[in-house]
Amino acid sequence: MLRTVRVGRLVFTENLLPTVQPVNFRIHRGQVVTRVAGGAKLSAATSGAVVAFQADELDPDLWTGWSVTVVGHANLITDVGELVELAGTFLQPWVDGRRDHFVRIGTEKVTGRRLHGPPRKDDCFP
Repeated sequence: MLRTVRVGRLVFTENLLPTVQPVNFRIHRGQVVTRVAGGAKLSAATSGAVVAFQADELDPDLWTGWSVTVVGHANLITDVGELVELAGTFLQPWVDGRRDHFVRIGTEKVTGRRLHGPPRKDDCFP
């Protein structure tokens, strides 16, 4: 499912608080990869911090869709061959500015769910 969308949310720690930011991403070698500039996201990657990534595709009119969450350690990609491979396939970041670092999110825990239609009245009001 993650391969069908290009934007998700990266959850990491900044100044001891949880932070959520939208990021564009790719699935590369079975793991989530995103580009970052510097700051807290790069710091999380270089320290191997545990982060979460969430993406979804929801249709509010039909009450359908899906959501996937990945939790794992963030790591800076430093292998030159892999960097060349990624640079050739990665879309430009949505936010202005350079994003020179590629971060991999390990898939240590993956959860998801599909949503199918509106809830029945008896599900909402027992």
